Amino acid sequence: MPGVLHSGVALAGRANLHRNVGRAQPVDLGVKAPGNAARALPPLACHQSVCYILNRMVQYTPARFDASFAALSDATRRGVLEQLGRADASITDLAGKFHMILTGMKKHVGVLEQAGLVTTEKVGRVRTCKLGLRRLEEEAAWIERYRQLWNARFDELDKVVEELKRKEKVDGRKKRE
Repeated sequence: MPGVLHSGVALAGRANLHRNVGRAQPVDLGVKAPGNAARALPPLACHQSVCYILNRMVQYTPARFDASFAALSDATRRGVLEQLGRADASITDLAGKFHMILTGMKKHVGVLEQAGLVTTEKVGRVRTCKLGLRRLEEEAAWIERYRQLWNARFDELDKVVEELKRKEKVDGRKKRE
């Protein structure tokens, strides 16, 4: 039997296809214990005494993409990038423009800095922020591939809708005759 069973749930590894080592997470084996709700978790595959989580839907992107998109997911950080695109600014200046306290702005700048989108330099008591050297070409290319995919899908949907309208119009004529 895979892992340790507890109320119909086996304990397996943490990620896409990892061994059952370290912290464990419950994986539903389809067995329900009284009073437990079914869980929609990934299927489990076992070989000897090692269990694997199989999740083919998860495709990990590089950590760099994750950091970039996480940094860009916040409106304040996007605003900071816009502001720094116009001119370098201190954290104090940025905090004032966004009506934030210094520690909050420092955290936002830290996220941008970890993603490589901003660099900071401390001179005396003033930390000045500048746009980082890293550009978002890879991220833009990734977005473009999905834009093309969705455009192709919408074009196909338009063809289906037009065909249905044409059939509806023909059927309407037949009923009148």
